[in-house]
Amino acid sequence: MSNLTKGLILVAAIVLVGGGLVVWKNKVGGHTTESYNSISKAELEMLLADVAKSNPAILKRLKEDPEMKKQQIDNLKQLLAFATQAQKDGLASDASNKQELDNIRAEILAVSYDKEINKDKGPMPPFGFISEDQVKAFWEGGTAAPEKGFFDKIGLGAAADTRSPEDQFNDFLNAKLEIMKKSSPENANREISEEERTQARDVFAKIRIYKAEYDQKAKSGELPKEFVDKANLQVKLQQAQFLARLYAEKATEQTKVTDEEITQYIAEHPELDPAQKRTKAQGILDRAKAGEDFAALANEFSEDPGNKSPDGSMQGGIYKDVPKGRMVAPFEAAALALEPGQVAPDLVETDFGFHIVKLERKLGPSANKDAKTAPPSGPAGDTYDVRHILISTGVKDPENPAARDAPVKEFVRNKLETEKEKKLLESIVAANNVSVPADFDVPEVTEEQIQQMRQKQQPPGPQMAPPDQEDAPPAPKPGKPEPKKPEAKK
Repeated sequence: MSNLTKGLILVAAIVLVGGGLVVWKNKVGGHTTESYNSISKAELEMLLADVAKSNPAILKRLKEDPEMKKQQIDNLKQLLAFATQAQKDGLASDASNKQELDNIRAEILAVSYDKEINKDKGPMPPFGFISEDQVKAFWEGGTAAPEKGFFDKIGLGAAADTRSPEDQFNDFLNAKLEIMKKSSPENANREISEEERTQARDVFAKIRIYKAEYDQKAKSGELPKEFVDKANLQVKLQQAQFLARLYAEKATEQTKVTDEEITQYIAEHPELDPAQKRTKAQGILDRAKAGEDFAALANEFSEDPGNKSPDGSMQGGIYKDVPKGRMVAPFEAAALALEPGQVAPDLVETDFGFHIVKLERKLGPSANKDAKTAPPSGPAGDTYDVRHILISTGVKDPENPAARDAPVKEFVRNKLETEKEKKLLESIVAANNVSVPADFDVPEVTEEQIQQMRQKQQPPGPQMAPPDQEDAPPAPKPGKPEPKKPEAKK
């Protein structure tokens, strides 16, 4: 769903700084049923204090804009509600999803632990301080001989995973591959190479080594409580995001709008019915067929922005040297069915509206050898010249006046889907009793803090300036028949 797949400013900040939301108890080497439906004021404020160090500009905006603060609270409620609903619906119990939740925990705790214990040792790649001997001990250990195993050596043999390291790795890798294939259909037949498998195996071992050390030291109290809290918080948030994405994919089916619903909505809102536009377009077509000057009619009636040149002069609806395959199919079929000078006998309807079409030059080699047009689709360079008059059926979205006019059906579909999404979100938040405090305090940040952070984020060395505007490719003109890329010839 669009409301959940878009980046959430507050939530994204939480993930990036290594924070999370709720502390909970868990047994070393075991699994507990997590709860995702609440967050306390103290937890939010601890989180925001960390955000102040990494992205003070976000906090400044959050403090100064009450509406933004409210939106972030709503976004957080929706995220937690979807994660909780995913649990209720059994998505967290699916074998690959359950394994991935375990992977998320191990990866985050290991990375956090790496940064914590090695923070004063100078630059080093992730897990760079883990020795080859430690990796070897991990693979040679396991549950077959726990008294000699890796986990036993660090005091976790009794509570550790009962699977062998190889079995753990295979489950880890299989879950990653299955989730990747589910999320990206193009990867359905993806096979990993031996090199990729070797790299994954090495990273997996290092993650599990540091995860085991973390568990041991967290249990014994050797790690700072604040660090442990933050690491656990990040685990919970990352798991919640994973579950929320799973439920969002499932919930999308509930927000789809049918063609029948669109037709019914348009019938109930006659101001959207294109019938009046059709009548207007038919009147202009009749005049063009009766012999009136087509270019003059285009200049008077066409609602195609492409009929105006940058200097404001009118173009008479002409498009010259159009490569075959450039225009939308109904428009091109009508144009190429004509002889030069002929006007299409009927209106041509596209998503943009109603078109009156007149062919000026048949398909063939360009009449203008110096014309700077897009590359033609065919090897012979065939193009044609055509005039058209557009009576637009586009609708302006009152909630987004800066956006282009949308085709009626597209506008109605988006409107109805948005309404369905809103109702679904509200019902899921209510059903899962999600609790996010609204009275949390946002830390004060100064302009000096913001500037210092920007300087840290500035890449070293000279930066390339953006290309001059005049060198950039021209933006497509809205309203004209939609160009499309021709299919590649095989």
